[in-house]
Amino acid sequence: MLWNASVLRGFEIEATDGQIGTVDDLLFDDQSWQLRWVVVHTGMWLFGRKVLLPLSALGKPNGDAHNFTVKRTKQQVQDSPDIFTDLPVSRQLEARVYQHYDWNPYWQTGFAEIANRVCTPVYMEPQQVTGATEPDVGDPHLRSAMAMVGYHIEAQGGAIGHAEDFIIDDEGWHIRYVVIDTKNWLPGKHVVISPQMIRDMDWIGHSIYLHADVAKIKASPPYDPDMIDNCAFRKLFHKHFGLPEPADKRPHG
Repeated sequence: MLWNASVLRGFEIEATDGQIGTVDDLLFDDQSWQLRWVVVHTGMWLFGRKVLLPLSALGKPNGDAHNFTVKRTKQQVQDSPDIFTDLPVSRQLEARVYQHYDWNPYWQTGFAEIANRVCTPVYMEPQQVTGATEPDVGDPHLRSAMAMVGYHIEAQGGAIGHAEDFIIDDEGWHIRYVVIDTKNWLPGKHVVISPQMIRDMDWIGHSIYLHADVAKIKASPPYDPDMIDNCAFRKLFHKHFGLPEPADKRPHG
């Protein structure tokens, strides 16, 4: 099923013995567009502390109850490693979270095939992780979905608007589309783009650059929230931009 990131934000996270907080953000890899983590705001329970939970460990979102479930206790969550959301999340911190919950990390299970990369150092002190001492470094490819809202979208031939939302597929937890508010270019109209259409991203300038030209996007299928999970829309969209269709076996209307 497809979900808007803006809808999932605020969903409650239910442990086996009660609520632990609400979804505050979603962190994804900017090369694969695979979601890795949900940032949970614990509210008054842990005095505003934020914790990380891997998407692969959560149940499917419940649209009626507006929640996720996780098969862990509140005490286990309370004892989990602290995170600093203003700094890049390091692979070492990710490993400590997985160790704490006795889960297999995504890089060992194939949940997301992310290659090893050179990362920008954040923490200078070495940390002991899985029996080895390594510098604790931040992963520059781990991005906040909520922080990207408002990024300028530049097609070939000019600006088309800004990123307003992300559409997420809960089968495998990846970003399927980016919703674009076209503002003054196409007043009142929204369009979607696929991550496959992105040729470059300027994280400092808060801009996303596309392969597609302005005319092609203007003639693209209009965004209809009620039709976005429809097979006919998916086929029309991918045919229009010459993109391969997502390889899934889910039934679509």
